[in-house]
Amino acid sequence: MLKPLRHLLLAALLAGSGLAAAEAPQQKSQVPGYYRLMLGNFEVTALYDGAIDLDEKLLKNIQKRDIQRLLARQFLQGPRVQTAVNAYLVNTGSKLVLVDAGAAKLFGPGLGNIVDNLKAAGYTPEQVDVVLITHLHGDHVNGLVTPDGKSVFANAEVWSTKADNDFWLSETIAAQAPKDFQPFFKMSRDAAAPYLASGKWKTFDGDRELLPGVSSVDTHGHTPGHVSYRFTSGERSLLILGDLVHNHAVQFARPEVAFEYDADPKQAVVARKKVFFQAAKDKEMVAGMHLPFPGIGHVRKEPKGYAWVPGEFAPLK
Repeated sequence: MLKPLRHLLLAALLAGSGLAAAEAPQQKSQVPGYYRLMLGNFEVTALYDGAIDLDEKLLKNIQKRDIQRLLARQFLQGPRVQTAVNAYLVNTGSKLVLVDAGAAKLFGPGLGNIVDNLKAAGYTPEQVDVVLITHLHGDHVNGLVTPDGKSVFANAEVWSTKADNDFWLSETIAAQAPKDFQPFFKMSRDAAAPYLASGKWKTFDGDRELLPGVSSVDTHGHTPGHVSYRFTSGERSLLILGDLVHNHAVQFARPEVAFEYDADPKQAVVARKKVFFQAAKDKEMVAGMHLPFPGIGHVRKEPKGYAWVPGEFAPLK
C-alpha cells in the first residue's frame, strides 16, 4: 500500500513543480528536404535548397493594403515573407535530369542544400546526366559550382537558353549595368565557366523537345530567356514554372503583379497569365521554384484571378 502511495506523491510533486517525469531536449532540426512522386513512368523528386525572406516592396502593380489583405488570407504577415528555393530531379528511366541547381551559400546560410538533399534522396551529383536551367539568376545556378570553381555535376551537360546566355554571360552588358547589379552577372559567368571550358554548356532557343518526354516552354519576361520545362510520361505531364511566381499568396490571386527583378515586367505578366490560364484549363500539374516546398500542385481558376492548390502527401504507387 505504501509503494503506490509514494508513486502518487512523487507524481503530484513533479506536476506541482512543472517538471516532466521524462524530460528530453528539443531536437530543433528538420527532416531532409526532398519529396517524391511518380509522373507516369517518370520519378520526380522535389529538392529543397532552403528559404529566404522577400520584402513585399518587391511586388509591383499593387497597393500595399491589397498585399496585406492577400497575405492575411494565407495567414502570412509582411513586410518580409518566407520564400522557398526549390529544384526538381526527374529520373526518366534513361536520363537523370535536374532542373536548376539552387543558390549554394552565396545568398546566406539559409540556402545551399540542394546537393545534401539530392544525396539524402538516394542519388549523387555524378549521376546527373543533364541540368536544365530556367534562367541564369544566382539562386538558380550558383549551385552548379563548388566554392573553388569546379563542376558539381561533373558528368552532366548544362542547358540554358541562348537569350539568357547572350545577356548574363556578356561582359560588355555587365560593364554597362549599375555597379550594384554587376555581381549578379559575375555569378552567372562563374557558374557557367567550368562547363563552358569542358564543352558541356549547351544552348537552345524557344519551344522544342530537348529529350524524350522533356520540352521547353518559352516564358521569357522575368529574364530575357526565362524558360519553363514540361515533362510528359504517358497521359500525365508536369510543367516546371521557374520564376513565374515569387509570392504565391499575391500573384495567383493577382497575376498582374510584377516583381522587382523582372527584366521586362510587362512581358513577365503576359507569360504568367498565359501559363495560369492554360494550366487551369488543362488541369495540368505545375511546380515552382519559389512556391512553398515541395512546390507541386495545380492552378485553379477563381471568379477573380487564380488560386494555388498544393498537392497532398502520398505514398508512391
